[in-house]
Amino acid sequence: MHRFTDPAETPDELAPCVVTLGNFDGVHRGHKAVLARLIEIGRDRSLPAVAVTFDPHPLAVLHPERAPELLTPGSIRDDLLADAGVDGLLVIEFTKEFAQQSPEEFVRGTFVDGLRAQVVVVGVDTRFGYKNSGDVHTLRELGAQHGFEVIALEDVGDDERWSSTSVRNALADGDVAAAARVLGRPHRVVGTVVHGHHRGRELGYPTANLSPDSAGLVPAEGVYAGWLTRLGLEAGEHDRTMPAAISIGTNPTFDTKDRRTVEAYVLDRDDLDLYDERVVVEFVEHIRPTLRFESIDELLVAMAKDVEQCRAVLTQIVHS
Repeated sequence: MHRFTDPAETPDELAPCVVTLGNFDGVHRGHKAVLARLIEIGRDRSLPAVAVTFDPHPLAVLHPERAPELLTPGSIRDDLLADAGVDGLLVIEFTKEFAQQSPEEFVRGTFVDGLRAQVVVVGVDTRFGYKNSGDVHTLRELGAQHGFEVIALEDVGDDERWSSTSVRNALADGDVAAAARVLGRPHRVVGTVVHGHHRGRELGYPTANLSPDSAGLVPAEGVYAGWLTRLGLEAGEHDRTMPAAISIGTNPTFDTKDRRTVEAYVLDRDDLDLYDERVVVEFVEHIRPTLRFESIDELLVAMAKDVEQCRAVLTQIVHS
């Protein structure tokens, strides 16, 4: 996938193209339905498929007090879009100056002069341009003027609309399984493994602690079944993706003022040296909330039970 940041510098092999527009936070099933249709149209017309998005999120610039914590910031989103199969990704720097563009200025500069779009595929609720004054009707009018077709897709989803907001709400409740149903995959956090207090190793459950600047929205405190993937290894390599029990919290049993951490114990492994490695932690199922135990012995009993529950959950997935 070609990633570029200026429509005036669109690679020759990506223009003309079919194009879509969005923030794509989470790259959830609704986004993927639009992307799949985009790619299908591109294939039918022998044109590359390009997604256009923004960085930072527009609300972070225009209304920072209302800006959401991103599910998939930066490179996580970009990697997921690449996995979806688009040929190109235009990431436009969103500034207050850029936000002053009228809908026509945006369409002309990005879709027409830059990408030479033949088809624009969007959701029916798409808004763009100054104060979101442009909508699908505006886009169709501009398409008629500038020679591109507009295909507007209805919302898709089950009982509720697939949306980034619904994923955020599920994660805030610790319901990572509900989040995964909307995302079409487990939610993930990406970070570097750093040294912690080494309490897990002392208790027989060595954990990989993620750095405080890890990327991705952290779910509610608790214990989760999930996966740990080592980004330094190639797909299919031994020990790349491993089952894990994941803890999020502040270790209340130890009466410390620890910051909230994400730490993952790879099941049955005490031989791994993951320090300074970049890893992906994926959340599959909530096991229990964070609890304060009266003794280390009570904590050890709970941890053993957590591991067995995680093993059962993940083994069922592998064999399903």
